Amino acid sequence: MTTNDTTTEPTGTTATTADHAPEHSPRLHWAKHAPEVYKAMLRLETAAQRGLEPKLRELVKIRASQLNHCAFCLDMHTKDALAAGESVQRIVQLSAWEESKHFYTEKELAAIELTEAVTVLTGGTSRTESGGGFVPDEVYEKAAQHFEEAELAQLIAAITVINAWNRFGVSTRMVPGHYEAGQHQ
Repeated sequence: MTTNDTTTEPTGTTATTADHAPEHSPRLHWAKHAPEVYKAMLRLETAAQRGLEPKLRELVKIRASQLNHCAFCLDMHTKDALAAGESVQRIVQLSAWEESKHFYTEKELAAIELTEAVTVLTGGTSRTESGGGFVPDEVYEKAAQHFEEAELAQLIAAITVINAWNRFGVSTRMVPGHYEAGQHQ
């Protein structure tokens, strides 16, 4: 791939157009070298997504992937979200959801906030402090108000699984851009 091409303009002058940066190579094709782990992750993914509405599930996956800087998963789940009928506007606003709450339902906001709490696990050093390196009670309780226990358990599972996928993606530098919506469903 070249980084610059020259073209001749109608006026006879030569112009330089910048192309995209070259695509990086993955560090490791982990699924190839750990196929049993990959297969187990696929089974876990299938089990974790049961009972969750597809758009909500994809919003959660996108938000966790944003927080974890997993470009591969962002590419995959934005495409899957669009295929599930999610709007571009809601996907774009997700990185600033606290300033864009009016784009989401209260249930979605509770799921997004829980996603952040489970993904980041920040705070003080004690369970008695708000945050405290744990999921804050107020965040959990808000989610519990919007999700029945079985659905909340599935939501927590989905958040946990996307965080695991993100860690595989960022540590092995999986390459975004080649996924097609629904490819792994």
